[in-house]
This record gives sequence, structure tokens and C-alpha cells, in this order.
Amino acid sequence: MIAPVEDMEAENAKILIVDDDDRNLLALSETVKTLAQVVCVSSGKDALRELLQHEFAVILLDVFMPEMDGYETAAIIRERARTSQVPIIFLSAVNKETSHLMRGYEMGAVDYVFKPVDPVVLKTKVGVFVDLYKARQEVKRKAELESSLREAHLREQLDRIEVEQRLEDSERRQASVLATLPMAIYEAAVEGDTLERRFVGGHLDYFLGERSADLIDGKRRFDEWIHPDDLEGFTANDSADDAVTIEYRFFGPDGRKRHLLDQRTRLQTSGSAQQWAGTILDVTDRRELEERLVHAGKLDALGQLTGGVAHDFNNLLASVLGGISILDRRLELGPTEKRVIGQMRYAAEQGTELVKRLTAFSRRQELKPIAIAPRELCEAVAGLVDHTLPDRISTEWHCADTDLNIFADRGQLELALMNLIINARDAMPEGGVIAISMEEPTSAEPEHDTLILRVKDSGVGMTERVLRKVTEPFFTTKETGKGTGLGLSMVAGFVDQSSGKLEIESTPGKGTTISISLPATTRSGENAHSSRATELSWFEGRRLAVVDDDEGVRIVLSEQLRDIGAMVEEFSSGADILEAFDQEKAKFDVVISDFAMPEMNGLETLSRISSVDAEVGKVLMTGNAADCDLTDTVDIPLVRKPIDLKALARACSKGSAMVPSPK
Repeated sequence: MIAPVEDMEAENAKILIVDDDDRNLLALSETVKTLAQVVCVSSGKDALRELLQHEFAVILLDVFMPEMDGYETAAIIRERARTSQVPIIFLSAVNKETSHLMRGYEMGAVDYVFKPVDPVVLKTKVGVFVDLYKARQEVKRKAELESSLREAHLREQLDRIEVEQRLEDSERRQASVLATLPMAIYEAAVEGDTLERRFVGGHLDYFLGERSADLIDGKRRFDEWIHPDDLEGFTANDSADDAVTIEYRFFGPDGRKRHLLDQRTRLQTSGSAQQWAGTILDVTDRRELEERLVHAGKLDALGQLTGGVAHDFNNLLASVLGGISILDRRLELGPTEKRVIGQMRYAAEQGTELVKRLTAFSRRQELKPIAIAPRELCEAVAGLVDHTLPDRISTEWHCADTDLNIFADRGQLELALMNLIINARDAMPEGGVIAISMEEPTSAEPEHDTLILRVKDSGVGMTERVLRKVTEPFFTTKETGKGTGLGLSMVAGFVDQSSGKLEIESTPGKGTTISISLPATTRSGENAHSSRATELSWFEGRRLAVVDDDEGVRIVLSEQLRDIGAMVEEFSSGADILEAFDQEKAKFDVVISDFAMPEMNGLETLSRISSVDAEVGKVLMTGNAADCDLTDTVDIPLVRKPIDLKALARACSKGSAMVPSPK
């Protein structure tokens, strides 16, 4: 529908309003109808039809509409040459997040207005674009008059004055709108081989504060605050394109680092001198968000990779360690052979530790948090690291007297603290003091009980660039062969998985302070996993079923269990053991099943066995770091590969607690 025009001077300008709600169409048209002719449509398709037939000064476009939303409609408008330059103002009543604003501007919007709309603000903004449209049309009309009515020179002059007045009014309105945006507007001319900018509008105070007046007066230059490495791109005029976009780093008078987007367009002038008009926009938030997304993607990819590697390693190590134990038990070995077997076992156990490190930085390790007294932790770690520190480096321990205990995995916490101390040692080649403290927060009250572990050195420190990457896996500043790059990434992974917070402060030449905030509890320090160890004799006379699709793991584990007195039957899949139960050939005290198997996983297998024999004991095994969310259930304990036989004995004892012992 087309609303009536009250001002005949506006007949050459049209405003297109697109909204699927008739009430909104009526309200918006009433607001702007005094500015120009208003065309209202209720869908994106209708809007595209109107644009094929008419020219419009500005489009008011609702974001959320059925069939074709505002973003899709805007994309098609921008693709068409005829409509690509028509200003679009998005209207939305929901989704006011920055991401939606950025998407709107990426779609080519000149503004993004939230409903309910302030009529005065909307009318002012629309008026700017209507006036600009009128001005362009007027200039065009005057050009035609100049060619056909040269004799009316006096009238031409009067008309030009009128147009200039209108342009001046329009520019004032436009300037009032642009002054509220984080944007600077400039004109530029080529002087020699460089581009010289002259700022003519926008919000310069946003970038320079009180120094903006010095820039306008010519006392200071904008490029004084641009990073030296980016200066060449800022001043260069080596592009043959009519539109140029560059980004550079900007350190303003307030010391804050910003990323600025500079976009300029070549002006068509009658002379030979090149003239440009452009804008400078702060895109710091967008740049930082992109960097965080890239970093998160890298960590996620590495986490998936290490999770798969850990799974394969655990299966291999289960076979190797189990086979070594069988050989050691069954063969009569001399001193030399025993030494070789010992070295093989040590190498395999080192492989197990490597798997733990990989799963630590990928945030996929299984943690067993307990209450740990701060002083007890200090004493334990001090005894471990004292022999690793040279005489020129000393440690100072400060463990505050507190009723709180750290609630975390003891082994991983000790390893994390040792890593931080070793890093502090390596940062002080000339010697110094490493200060280690554990205390309660002294600032604002935390939401939950917290203890802070802090390691401080007086070493070489780190630059801002190193700080940004220091927790990335495999990043190290040490010489080749002296660091794996897994230390701090492992610490970061452990802290993140423990619901803690890692903070690093460092100044080149003055040292580094690393603080770890971890959950705390008032419970006394106790080892939740120090319950009675089940002896291997539990297996004697037990009837066990081992289900694993990995033949090496299955054979080695079965042989180990047979060596200590168990009667073991092997199955390569869940379907095989279920078939044995269906044929009533299976009678077991405990079924031990791997989790990750094709077609039917371990949980499904044990669940179906329960429906056949409710009294059989059940134990689940896993070697995949990605299965870290698996935990003990009421009737299915969980053991991790490589299998420790005592841990398996405890799990089998728990899983078969309701099964009578064999006579």
C-alpha cells in the first residue's frame, strides 16, 4: 500500500517500509510520511518487486519475518547493481546482542534501530537519507537544466543557493548522527607518494580524547599513534582500486591498544589530483573475538587428536604391561633378563605418564578430587623439588593457617605445582628466589570457598606476545630439547577441569607471578580413594568373562587373570557373549567389558546381560580419554586402561558384592 503524501516537495523521494505486522507499518508510516512518499509492504518478496519498479531514498527493514527474513532480503538488495547503494535501516524488537548488530552491518545496513522506536530519533535518521537522496536528485536535475536552459543563469544561481542550503542542513543532521558512532570521517589527498588525511567529522574524541583538538588544528598527526609496523600501509597510495580497505594497530593517548578499520573511496574529480573520502572504525572487539574463536578451535582440534592418540596408546600399553607381567611371572629369568624386563616395564610406565600429560592439556583426564591440607601439600612438593633446584636458587614457602582445604586431584595438583616451580627455575638462569604461597582471597568475597596457590619468580619475565600464547599446547620459549611445551598447557587444562582460574602476570626483566584459584572445602584432608585395597587373591576360583574387541588386550588380560587363579572365558564382542547367555552356556561371577566396541558398546552389552542374569557382577573398562564423562554407577564400576590388577580386583569386588562366593 502507498500512504498519502502531505508535502508535495517530497514526491520525488520514496521511503520503503517492510514489516509483516500491519500495526508496525501504520505506526512507521505515520512517523515518516512528512519526509517523503511512503510505500509499505509486508514481506521481503514484495519489497524486491517494488525495488524493481521504483527508486527509494531509504529502506526500513524488519529483521524477523516469515519466509524471507530481513538479512536474506538485504543480501539480495545488495547483490543487485540497481539497489546496491540504497541505505538500509534494520528494525528489530529482539536479539540486541553485539553479534546481531555486527551481522546487520555486514549485510550492508547503515543503522540498526530497536523497537519500540523513538519517533523523533527515527524521523531524524530517515530525514538524513531522504535529504541526501533529494540532494542527489536535485543536483541531477540542475545538471540537466544547465545544458538546456543556459540563458536562465540568474535562476540557476538562485537554485544552487537553495541546494547548498539544503545540503548544509542535511550535513548538519548527518553530522549529529555520525558524532554518536565510534567512527572518524576524513578526506585525503595525495602529496608526493603518500596519502595525507584531513579529518572532517565523526567522533574523534573517541580515539584521541582531549588531543582531538590538536589534530584538527594541525598540531599533531593521527599517524603518531599508529604502530610503526603499520605506518607504511597507512600512508601508502599504491592501490589502483577505487575502494581500499586496510587495518592497523592504534595506541591512543590513553595507552589503550585498538584495531582500526580504515575504508576509503576514490572521488571522481575534474582535476588530475587524486581525492579520497573515508572512514575509520574501531573493530577491536571483533578482532579479539575472532582471535578467541581461532584459539578455541585450535584447542578443540588438538583435544580431539590427543583423545584419539590416548585411546590407542592405552590399548597398546595395556597389552605391553600385561605381557611383561606374564613373562616375569611365568619365566625363570636371570639377572640380565630381569634388568631388561625392568627397563621394558619402566618404558611402558613412562608411556602411561605421557598419556596422562596429553589428556591433561586436552581437558579430558579423569580427576579424583579430595580434600588436601595446604601445609601438607607444601611439605609434599617441597620434598620433591628441593633436589631439582641448583644452589643459586632458593624457595620460600608461605602456607597460611586456614580451616579450608583445597578440593582437587592430589596427583595432578602436585604435578601442576612442580611444573610451575620448574618453569620458575628455568626463568632464573642467574639465580634468585621462588616464592610459593597458599592463602585465602583478600579482595572481594568469592561466591564459593576458594584458596589461591601462587608461584612468583624474579626471572626474565615474558612479553605480551608470549603471554597470549604461553598456555597453548607445544608452545615453548626454551631451547630445542629443553622443553615440550606441555607444562603450562597441562596446568591450564587441570585448572579449567577443576573449575578453577589461572592468572599470569609478567613483566620483561622483572619476573612472573602465576596464580591458581581452586575450589576449597572445610572437610578434613582425607583420601577418598584410600579405602581398603582388595588383594589379588579375590580372583582365585572366580569365573570371569572378558569382552574386548582388541585381541591383544583381551588375550593379555585373560592370561594375567588365569595366572592368579581365575577361570576366564574370552569374547570379542557383545553379541558373542549374549549368544552364550541365550544358549545357557554362560555362568559367570563377573563380566568385564570394554566400553568402546563396534555395533554394541560395553554399557549396552552389560545392560542386556542384566536382563538375562540380574545377579552377575559387571565391570566396565575404557581406554579412551573422550570417555572421561563415564563414572562409577551403582552397579557398574569403571576401570581405566592400562589395567591395574588391584584396581580391577576392587572393581570386581564392588560389582559382584551381591553374588555369593563360590563354594
